[in-house]
Amino acid sequence: MSSDRGALMAMAAGASLISLTGVLVRFAHVPPTIAGFWRMTFGGIALGVVLFLMRRWQPLPARAWLFCLWPAVAFAADLWIWHRSIHSIGPGLATLLANTQVFFMVAAGVLLFGERLHARFAAGVLLAFAGLVLILGDGWAALSAEYRGGVWLGLATGVAYAAYNLGLKRAQSVALPVRAEPVLVVSTLQCGLLLGLAGLIEGVSFAIPDLQSLLALLALGVIGQCLGWVLIGRALPRLRVATVGLLLLLQPLLAFILDVLLFQRVTAGHEWLGVGMTLAGIFLAGLKSAAPQGAVTSQT
Repeated sequence: MSSDRGALMAMAAGASLISLTGVLVRFAHVPPTIAGFWRMTFGGIALGVVLFLMRRWQPLPARAWLFCLWPAVAFAADLWIWHRSIHSIGPGLATLLANTQVFFMVAAGVLLFGERLHARFAAGVLLAFAGLVLILGDGWAALSAEYRGGVWLGLATGVAYAAYNLGLKRAQSVALPVRAEPVLVVSTLQCGLLLGLAGLIEGVSFAIPDLQSLLALLALGVIGQCLGWVLIGRALPRLRVATVGLLLLLQPLLAFILDVLLFQRVTAGHEWLGVGMTLAGIFLAGLKSAAPQGAVTSQT
């Protein structure tokens, strides 16, 4: 098997594994904040053990620990919002909306870093917006307040997700010459700590009530936060940017399909067309930017 084919399979497998995270949140009988806490705790520990066994662990300079707080805070907000969106509108649409982070990333590049806005981005925004209109249909006013709130939470997840990606890149640049992976471990565990503090403030229980919840939370951490990332991270430097962007769209697509299959989400033909248009818009808008060699891209 060629090296490129192996990278394609690794990227596809990683995106597929990450698509399970929204579904696993629904299977864990714990409050949304606590699901995020256990995901980060289990995932950070698992990833740290993997790096240690692979002899890829490197200690971070003290300054990098401080900068890791940026992605930690952003991803804590991401999970806090996203998990509530999942409970309101289901894992499929919540994951699809979270991936609108591409638009917010490009907007940040224009506003903060003086990057040029390409026509391809505008076309992607229009295509994705048209797709969302098809998914939500003409009955927006007839939807429940909880469902409408879940849609807005999904879009807010995209903002937090974009802030996380920007913060992670900044933390990695500060940590150089340390590899990107230890930065992700530190920011993941810091994120878990922040979600733990949020849980204490909310006064919710940290207890894992049953075996199903334990297995779902372990899978969230080990599969979603560790194994999926390891596969994607190892494949990233060996693939073209367009190929990476296309394969990563497997995550929201599979999440939507799993939502339909596992939770009996009623989905009409025009909604499937909307899903396709939204995914195409996300791909088109994100086509310009390349992830630098060795950069980490973690998926919600």
